[in-house]
Parts: sequence; structure tokens; C-alpha cells
Amino acid sequence: MPKPPAVDFDDCVGLIRVYKDGSVWRANLDNHPTATDDDEDGSVQWKDYVFNPKNNLSLRLYKPSAAAAAAAKLPVVYNIHGGGFCIGSRTEPYHHGCCLRLAAQLRAVVVSPDYRLAPESRLPAAIEDCHSALEWLQRRAAAGDDTWLSDVADFGKVFVCGESAGGNVAHNLAVRVGSGSPELGPVKIRGYVVLSPSFGGTVRTKSEVRTPKVQMLTLDMVDWFWKYSIPVGDTCDHPLVNPFGPGTELVGPVELDPILVVSGGGDILVDRIRDYAEKLKELGKRVEYAEFEGEVHGFFTYDPESKASRSVMDLIRKFVTENSN
Repeated sequence: MPKPPAVDFDDCVGLIRVYKDGSVWRANLDNHPTATDDDEDGSVQWKDYVFNPKNNLSLRLYKPSAAAAAAAKLPVVYNIHGGGFCIGSRTEPYHHGCCLRLAAQLRAVVVSPDYRLAPESRLPAAIEDCHSALEWLQRRAAAGDDTWLSDVADFGKVFVCGESAGGNVAHNLAVRVGSGSPELGPVKIRGYVVLSPSFGGTVRTKSEVRTPKVQMLTLDMVDWFWKYSIPVGDTCDHPLVNPFGPGTELVGPVELDPILVVSGGGDILVDRIRDYAEKLKELGKRVEYAEFEGEVHGFFTYDPESKASRSVMDLIRKFVTENSN
């Protein structure tokens, strides 16, 4: 029997390939259909800005079309895309649709940054880039010369939100910035919304072992993404990956702004997410945890019209309102 042809790349379910020579191929996710009927009907305006010329990174801003006529300026939701740190962008249709919904249904200005992807740029690159986008927002707020943004945005009411890998980044920004965001001047972060955050560890959890292999996110995919996104030579107990791993003491000493943590009960990562919220509570942090039975990883973005996703939007709206005063 002839030998099968040699495979010269490492593939993750057709989404991304890493070749032996180090080159990377990614599927064009911009061709994917949106998962929402809330199409671009003119109720939300959006535009792109380059926020980091050095790394050729852009962000997308959204605002309700009637925002200029509002009696008060609108809160800012800084929304970070997912994708295992290896795929995804501000333009990916599911994420774009999510930002449209957030702007329209929360009546908020939404900021959606890109960040460098792994394996070309491993962690902490994504966290550094998202912090750089916050600094860009700080400069715009201080200058006040961009009427498209400054005329409608209340920079004193900023909420950092992220799903999956974006949820991981949101957590790490919370730890890096600390309560009150003093380093960001006029930009005041009031809270963090951490949705289905991607956390890892060297010891398997029960949900990782028992979750069926037919999932949007499988254990093989989880392992693949961590393999190519954690710093070279490190393990999944790296503090950026496992917030409460062996020897990690980053979270305890830091005063954190309020955090809303959301997970699906059927998420392969639910045990890690639930444990994260419980440990934050044990440390005396201001944490609200919500778990939705049967829902899988990333349900808020990928199944936006579900009852659970609508409930999450209500939770976010309540969280923003309560922490804006």
C-alpha cells in the first residue's frame, strides 16, 4: 500500500494552516454570512480608523444614527473579537453584526479594535494592541477634535467587552489597567463584560473531557489555538492564559472595576469560566456571574436571536446602567 502524502502544514478545521516553513494561511472569514436579521438598515453608522500605524491596525466605530439628537452623550462599549487569538477581525460578519446590535440595542458608541494574530504575534501581542487602542481613544477624548466621535461619546462611561479570546483580553486589560483607569486620563472604564472567556490550564477540567466532540469549539481546537498563541516555551498555566494557575498572583493585589461574567452551560470551557468567577468573588472582587443552560461557546455572537442571547443583552444593558452613575 502506498504511503499517504506527507502533510506539510498543521490545520485547524480548515480555518487556518501553519506550514512547516512558518508561513500561515487563513480562510477568508469575511465571506461568512451574518447571523442576525439586524442588517445595516441605516439605524447605526460606522467608520474605520487606523489606531496603530506601526502594526497597521485599525478599529471600527459604531454609533446610533440618531445619537447627535440625544439629550445626553452615550456610553462607550469597547468590544473585542474572539477567534482563539489566531483568527478573526473587526470586519468578520458575525462580530460586525454583534457590534451593530450592541450600538442599536444599548444605544451606545461601540469601539471594535483589531489586534495582531498568532502565531505570527503570540501573546501578549493581542493584549498590548487592545491597550494601544484604549490609548488611541484617550487621545481622541483629550483632543475633542473628532466631532463624529466626541460629540456623542461619554468617555467617562467606558465598558470593555469581549467574547472568547476577546473575553480573555478583557480580563487581562482589567488587571493591567486597574480600577478607575487612572492612566487613561479622560477615558474612565466603569466595568468589564467577559463573555465565554478563553482560559486554559495544563490540567483538564471535567467540562473539557466530557463535552461532545461535535461542537463549534472542540478540545482539539482549544489545544490547537493555545499551541500557537501562548509564548514560546510556556504552557497553558501562563498567567495570561490561566488567571489562577500555579504561582499566579496577578489578580489578587489589583483593585478591579465591576465584572460581568457570562458562560453557556454547554460550553467546553464552562468549568474554567465558573471557577474564574468564583475565585474573583473569593478575593472580594465585584463580580456578577450568569450561566445559561445548554448554551455553547460563543452563543451570544453566533446565535444572536436566541432567548439566551437576548437575555445576555438585557444583562449587559442593566450592568451598563447600574455602573454608569
